[in-house]
Amino acid sequence: MKLPFIHQEVDVTTDLRESNDILDNPQALHERISEDGYLLIRGLHDKNTVLSARQKILQKLESKGMIAPNTPLMDGIFNPDFPDPTSTGSMGNIELTQLPEFKTVVEGEPIMTFFEHFLGGEARTFDFKWLRTAGPGSGSPIHYDIVFMGRGTQDLYSCWTPFGEVSLDMGPIVFCLGSNCFDKVRETYGQSDVDRDLIQGHFSDDPIEIIEKFGGHWATTTFSPGDVIIFSMFLMHASLVNTSNKIRITADTRYQLASEAIDERWIGENPKGHYAWKKKDAKIESLEDSRKRWGV
Repeated sequence: MKLPFIHQEVDVTTDLRESNDILDNPQALHERISEDGYLLIRGLHDKNTVLSARQKILQKLESKGMIAPNTPLMDGIFNPDFPDPTSTGSMGNIELTQLPEFKTVVEGEPIMTFFEHFLGGEARTFDFKWLRTAGPGSGSPIHYDIVFMGRGTQDLYSCWTPFGEVSLDMGPIVFCLGSNCFDKVRETYGQSDVDRDLIQGHFSDDPIEIIEKFGGHWATTTFSPGDVIIFSMFLMHASLVNTSNKIRITADTRYQLASEAIDERWIGENPKGHYAWKKKDAKIESLEDSRKRWGV
């Protein structure tokens, strides 16, 4: 079916494979993520635990005027009078990411136990948390995660967690299946660092160009509270545009072995984050110039 990316509608399948059948087999999990680039796990978290966090987040958003008046809080209906639905100030917002109910999900036993089992040792997560409260019209461009957080171990994984139902019209995460095997892209763009190299960060604005030039196909699915999708640093992804009237609440968090090197930008009581890339006077290389330099 055709679903909306930022600039165009594109054929997207809903054929993401679930991995609940191999949760007790670390070797099989590694083989699958090596092959597919992701692990979709249904119901990893207790649904009520996730919904408790959703309620606390929505209460904070309501206090900021983001929730439509006289609507049920848990429906998360966006207030059309709020100034900018695509810029909600939630990513890394301590008021939200330090909520005990939120941390119970992203740092709680189910996810930490999974990663200790999967990685074969004590796991840790970045202290910085990417919580996204995306209103109507929100979407994100196509990218690898590694260019934003690649200064530590390369054996690092992203986990995308929905805090509520995410239907197709709410703009879920979307993956280019097969992109983890785009060797030329991995060896060029995938070795970049946005703060060091001052590049745009994303790889493309054109999802059709990606599959025509490199291969693969775009795929997503619907999500329920409790579900997670874990993916490698080198799986191209984006988020579809939220065409609903609701706020899509999700988090993407990172996990690795505690014993391995970690990207210093995302740890500590006050992680410094992007110290050069986000500066107003930063001279960012155009996407066209970057790709010409990389030969991709």
